[in-house]
Amino acid sequence: VQLQASGGGLVQAGGSLRLSCAASGSIFSIRGMGWYRQAPGKQRELVAAISRGGITNYADSVKGRFTISRDNAKNTLYLQMNSLKPEDTAVYYCNADATIVTMQTKDYWGQGTLVTVSS
Repeated sequence: VQLQASGGGLVQAGGSLRLSCAASGSIFSIRGMGWYRQAPGKQRELVAAISRGGITNYADSVKGRFTISRDNAKNTLYLQMNSLKPEDTAVYYCNADATIVTMQTKDYWGQGTLVTVSS
C-alpha cells in the first residue's frame, strides 16, 4: 500500500490549506486513517483521526480549525486546515490501518508534506 500526500505549502497566518492523501495498491479495506505532524525538534503527534464510519477525533490544538474527512470509494483522506498559526508549521504525515488482499493488516505511512505558516 502506498500513501501519497499532497497539498502542503507556504501560507500566511490566518490562511487555509487542504491536504490530501491517496492510498493505492492491493487494498482490501482501510479502517482508521489519520494525520500526524512533526515539527522540528519535536515528536510526531496525532492531529486528527477518522474511522471508516466517519467518527473523528482531534488534537485540542486544532479543534475548531481543522476538519478531517475521507472518501472511502477513492481511498482518499483529507485535512482542511483553516485559521492556520505559525505553530502549525510541521511535516504532515498521513496514516492508514489497511488490510491488503492477502488479508494482512498493518499501519502504513505517507511520505509527508511540509506545511509552513508564516507570521
